[in-house]
Amino acid sequence: MDAPDAFDPNNPNTWWSWTARDVRGGGGGVVQRNDSAAGSNFGSSAGSNSGSGNAVATLSGGDGKHSFREFHSKRFSRSFNLGKKLGEGAFAEVFEATVKGDRPGGKSYAVKRTVRRGLAKEDEKGLLEEVRILRLLQHSNVVAIYQFFQDDPDYYYMVLENMAGGELFDRIVQKSYYNEEEARDLCRVLLDSVRYCHELGIVHRDLKPENLLLTSKHDDAGIKLADFGFACSVLNGPVSEQCGSPGYVAPEILRALPYGTSVDMWSVGVIIYTLLGGYPPFHDENQTRLFRRIKAGSFKFHDEYWSNTSLEAKDLIRKLLLVDPAKRMTATQAAEHPWLLTTGASLAGHNLGKNLDQLRIFNATRKLRGAIQSVIAAKKLGKSFGLQNFS
Repeated sequence: MDAPDAFDPNNPNTWWSWTARDVRGGGGGVVQRNDSAAGSNFGSSAGSNSGSGNAVATLSGGDGKHSFREFHSKRFSRSFNLGKKLGEGAFAEVFEATVKGDRPGGKSYAVKRTVRRGLAKEDEKGLLEEVRILRLLQHSNVVAIYQFFQDDPDYYYMVLENMAGGELFDRIVQKSYYNEEEARDLCRVLLDSVRYCHELGIVHRDLKPENLLLTSKHDDAGIKLADFGFACSVLNGPVSEQCGSPGYVAPEILRALPYGTSVDMWSVGVIIYTLLGGYPPFHDENQTRLFRRIKAGSFKFHDEYWSNTSLEAKDLIRKLLLVDPAKRMTATQAAEHPWLLTTGASLAGHNLGKNLDQLRIFNATRKLRGAIQSVIAAKKLGKSFGLQNFS
């Protein structure tokens, strides 16, 4: 698909300015970020093959090649108006934005604004790698990127699809009734998007509830996978960088072993367990003990919350939460598991009401912990810049 010659801020179709010559290729660079606008993660840094502002960035790997033209370089402030803040982290904030000159009530976008001052070189490379990967991915259940501005001296601006419905878990806990069929249908969408990424050689490396978003405040069907700040290509072979979010990270990452797409499948197993049980399979306030539990693969299905859940669902979770990544199910295998193919009628009668109560507690705790971590990160950032207004 050829890129348009002219950038029209009122026509999102002109914002795509890249050509993909072979979808089988991919970059070999591995990049991690230390902070984003949502969530708290751990990570180390590594080199990158991501774009660096050149007119054309060529990235090769596997048996193919990608060539991309740069996004149109027009100052963000000339094209968009920033609206309310949607989220923030130590170095990035997310705002709602509209195109300048657009009619009131027109389409809105989510803009991730990253501070350039004080941004570590590896984190800058990580941001550019995130942009590169988002440009590769075109799937109905993956958040879309429309534009990227890097000519402002103070900020990077990433224009993304606005997920007005918020986090999936926030929507679930508002329900008055919840059953296994609903949970299963959500897992189908999750697995389909993860399988698509893996087919392109992309591993997300930070799958968790915060990164499952909804397009609409009124429709539960529009679920999308977001936040590819830790994502990388594994087409050139396994990687070994330690990164992710504590409760969802795979054992092989904690052991500093080389890994590939299997780490995402572990995280999918944790998410499915939580969606069905209402609480995570691995939990401990002490991170050392938490990591020890994860490396041992030590979890249980407690009868109080799992007696109404099908044997097929528990079987899928067991095959995803295998410590040995070679034995762990792939996304393709998981999508073909009997639980995902079971008729809805047979699962609709499995009431998960008690589990929904647990999920409300888990979700509230998760949100509170995230808010506290954001404040701590902001205070650290303020001290590093000599600012006084972060207390």
